[in-house]
This record gives sequence, C-alpha cells and structure tokens, in this order.
Amino acid sequence: MTDIHSDKILILDFGSQYTQLIARRIRELGVYCEIWAYDNDLETVLEFAPRGIILSGGPSTVTEDHTPRAPEGIFEMGVPVLGICYGLQCMAAMLGGKVSTSDKREFGHAQVDLVSPNALIKEESQSVWMSHGDKVTEVPDGFTVIGQSGNAPLCAIADEQRRFYGVQFHPETTHSEHGKDLLGRFAHDICGCASDWSASNIIADCIEQARTQVGDEHVILGLSGGVDSSVVAALLHQAIGDQLTCIFVDNGLLRKDEGDQVMETFAQNMGVRVIRVDAEERFLSELAGEQEPEAKRKIIGRVFVEIFEEESQKIDNAKWLAQGTIYPDVIESAASKTGKAQVIKSHHNVGGLPDDMELQLLEPLRELFKDEVRKLGLELGLPEKMIQRHPFPGPGLGVRILGEVKKEYADVLREADAIFMEELYATGWYEKTSQAFAVFLPVKSVGVVGDNRAYDWVVALRAVQTVDFMTATWAHIPYEILGNISNRIINEVRGISRVTYDISGKPPATIEWE
Repeated sequence: MTDIHSDKILILDFGSQYTQLIARRIRELGVYCEIWAYDNDLETVLEFAPRGIILSGGPSTVTEDHTPRAPEGIFEMGVPVLGICYGLQCMAAMLGGKVSTSDKREFGHAQVDLVSPNALIKEESQSVWMSHGDKVTEVPDGFTVIGQSGNAPLCAIADEQRRFYGVQFHPETTHSEHGKDLLGRFAHDICGCASDWSASNIIADCIEQARTQVGDEHVILGLSGGVDSSVVAALLHQAIGDQLTCIFVDNGLLRKDEGDQVMETFAQNMGVRVIRVDAEERFLSELAGEQEPEAKRKIIGRVFVEIFEEESQKIDNAKWLAQGTIYPDVIESAASKTGKAQVIKSHHNVGGLPDDMELQLLEPLRELFKDEVRKLGLELGLPEKMIQRHPFPGPGLGVRILGEVKKEYADVLREADAIFMEELYATGWYEKTSQAFAVFLPVKSVGVVGDNRAYDWVVALRAVQTVDFMTATWAHIPYEILGNISNRIINEVRGISRVTYDISGKPPATIEWE
C-alpha cells in the first residue's frame, strides 16, 4: 500500500478562524496535512517529519511581548516555511525583521501586485482577502519583497534560498482569487509533495489502521443513517466484516420513516449486521423537563452509550464503540489537537460521552472534512442519494426542538420537516443547499384555520449554503417556493399555525439552532 503520510505538510495554528480552511485546501490538492498548536516542541515536529510547514494567521500581535511564536529551531530544519498573515509577521519578527501596527486596519478585498519573479506568486495582479492590523515594515536578512498592496508595501516576501515565504493575505479563503494556485505551488513545487491523498488511499489506510487497532475484538457502531455513520459502517464492514455489529437506536428523534430506510439500506442491501433498538420512551423520559441545549446533548449522548454498552454485553468480545466523528465535530467541541478553539457546542460523539465508558472509541473519520467523507462513501459504493444527504446531528430532533423535548413536538416537527424536504427535492433546491431543516419553536401563535381561531405552534425553516460548514450563508430560496412550503405545512400538519424562515449567517449564528 502507498504510504499516504510520507509527503505531508504541518500547519502550526496560531488561532486563526481560517486555519481549518488551510488544511482543507492542502488536502484538496492531494497532500496530507495536520494541524498542531504553535507551541509544540521542535523534537515533536522533527518526529512528524513534514515536507513543509505553514504558519497560520491568528488574533495576536507580534508587537507585544509574550505573544505566540513558532517553536525555536523551526527555521533551521531545512524545510520550506509559508507564513500567512500573523504567520508572516511571526516569521519576520523571529528572523530579525520589523513589524509595526498599521495606521489603517485592512479587512476585506485588496489588490496585490507582483514585485519580483519567485516560485510562490506568478500572477501580475490578483484580488486577495486581507484581515490584519499589523504589517511588516522591514524584511529580515535574505528576504526580498515579491508582492505589494496599497496598504502593505511588504505584502509578500520571500527568501528563495532557504525556501521561506510569507504573505499578508489569506490564500486559503475563496475570496482570494488565486489562493489555491499559491498553496499548490507551495505544496507541490516548493515542498515537492506528491498528490497521493486520495479517496482510495485514505480507505486503504483507514482499513489497515482499523484492523491493527481492533485485532480479533468486536466493534459496535452507533448507526444513525446519516452520511458519517453510514460511511463508517461501510468502511468497517470492508475492514473487519463479521466483527462489526451496528446498533441502530430509534430514539424517537429521527426524521420521518428514517428507521425503516436505515434497515433497508444496510441490513437488506449491504448485508451489514444491524440490531434495531426501540428506545423512544427511554430517551424522552430522560429528557423530560430539560431545556438547556448542552444538557440535552449530554443526556442524549449518555443514553446512547448506555444502550450501546447494554447491547455490547450480548455480543461476545465487544470492546470498541465506533463513531462517525469528523473534523468539524472535533473543532467545534474544542477537542482538536491545537486545543486553541473555544467551545461552541458539544457533539454527543465528542463531548457527551461518560468518563466511565467501558468501550474503547474507534473514530476512523476523525481527521476528515465532510467533503472527504462523501468521497469515501462514493468510493465504497454507497448510494449517491445517501452520500449527498444533508448533515443530520447526532442528537437528532432533540436539538431542533428548542427547550424541552416532548413526543408531541417531535411528531409535529417530523411532518413539517418532511414537507420541507419534499418541496426542496421537487424544485431542485435540495442540491443547491448544503443543509436544510425545520426547527420547532416552543411558542404559540394565533392563526385562522377555516373560520376558526387557532392558537398553535410555530416552526422555523433553515437552509444554508456553505463549502466547509465553518462559515455559511442563508439560502435565498425564491419566495414562491417558501410560500408553497409554508402553505403546505400549515394546511397539512395539525398543530402548526405559523412558519418563519431563518436568514442568519454563520457566523454569528451556528447552523443548528442549539
């Protein structure tokens, strides 16, 4: 098997909101990379043996004492280094250059012009995305200026002999016109990395790792029917065959007809061993009276694990709990390798597991982005409709029902959500959106049904468009489509008197409401 980790890039994270995008862009280029905290020691970095290093942006300023710096000795390793925004300033300061606070903070689009020929930037002029308050005012010895903007004359610098490069702008964002080309030149031309991070190689690597970890022990998988757990099921079925048993827990918080669809896909069509557990009453009983979102997630996570452990007692040699945890889950739960992220919300498959859980965790997708998981699913032969399905949170409708979760609310929400999905599919808008769903609001509104006054519940519709789920914009679904969806929900779902549409972006809002 090809060693997909032989050519790799190390990204040192200084806390930028865009750090995950750097990793995603590098992987899109077919190059494996990892994100580590900036304060890892040199010995650990040397053991990782990267072909190149990227210093990310960050919110700090190198003009102050005791702000983040790259590990001492990083510039003596003999590998190429690319500094982005704060990473550029950090490199310049550490190598003897000067950085000053800019009179004018630059945020948004800017034009960068080529100053001198170099291996990193080829375009004579390009539109880029800026986000900085400091700028390099004097380059270190050995560096030349290769690009400039109106507000930053030393916008891009290079020491071609040592293969050190720095740019003030963010090439990882889609706003930077030729950003992917720049990162490609760094990864391929300057670092010499091959494009061997592909779906087939990732699958082979995951299978090998799973077999090594598991040995002859048994694995149980919490199968939800979503993309992530479905890909894990197909992957582990290929890796360990009959050593895998999927536990499909119907917690009463699934979408309409989802339980039957999951059983048909996996047990009947793929030959995967699936045990179905009807646990609606148990989950709703545990959630009764709880309104706080984090507490609800942790309750759902705890009960899931309790059920898995109970079922595992019935399976000989069951030692592992497999989950469909992916990179964004880890990032948002502040459980990434960098440890620099702020907790936004817990995911039941990251932050909601009990400390005394007896099963060991197996998370083969933990370092993958959603688009990488989808590619794996198609490579593994899963149905395209399943793979392209919108994300569904592990706690299910439990975090789409605001406040306390009740069966009445879940039943109403299921019907409204099903109508929303039907209309999105019928109009072609399902494929145009990255995630869409209905949310139950625990408030009542006056309405008129027929000639009678109604006082019923309110639902909100949410649809977003995004590339990486780190940021998102609300989908501009035509009014006539939204109007038809609203009419259908109010007329067909008993107990709903009003439908609203969420036009919040991420940030400041998260995609899910809880």
